[in-house]
Amino acid sequence: MPIDPTTTAVVLIEYQNDFTSEGGALHGAVEGVMTKNGMLSNTAGVVDAARRAGVTVMHAPITFHEGYNEISSHPYGILKGVVDGNAFVKGTWGAAIVDELAPQEGDIVIEGKRGLDTFASTNLDFILRSKGINTIVLGGFLTNCCVESTMRSGYENGYQVITLNDCVAATSIEEHDNALAYDYPMFSRPMSSAEFIYELEAS
Repeated sequence: MPIDPTTTAVVLIEYQNDFTSEGGALHGAVEGVMTKNGMLSNTAGVVDAARRAGVTVMHAPITFHEGYNEISSHPYGILKGVVDGNAFVKGTWGAAIVDELAPQEGDIVIEGKRGLDTFASTNLDFILRSKGINTIVLGGFLTNCCVESTMRSGYENGYQVITLNDCVAATSIEEHDNALAYDYPMFSRPMSSAEFIYELEAS
């Protein structure tokens, strides 16, 4: 199926310093996969191609006010790790989007992400529908968490979902590879960044 730039959005999930950058609270956990697949440079290539083609570029950072009052006072699982690491606190360097992928004029920053699924606590669906977008292209963190949750919701909500398998990273190679092998093909069209750029430029 050809990619129509006018009805397509690239959604960049949590490309924030706490994940992406040396010194970030959670960087050590994802650095291995990031290094192995070159996700930051791959994503930068996708974003450049998307902007040239007129694809909408969206950024979906997760942020909390100091004290994490937006979520349960007894977080568990992945959000407990965020709180324990004091990660993604609004206004800090760690919560800022990494410089290489900083929003540019015409990009959209999705506000309100407080959990895993980007659709759940934000205005993402409203913006996509108001712009007539029916295809979403996902990259970011974590392969088997926020990206996967957003992929599943996008699929359920009737979007065509494309996942970029070399623009995502998890806290271990095993978790990353498992999600790509078994989960992504069920709820999306997985492809590499190079394949996406080729399809985009050929459309």
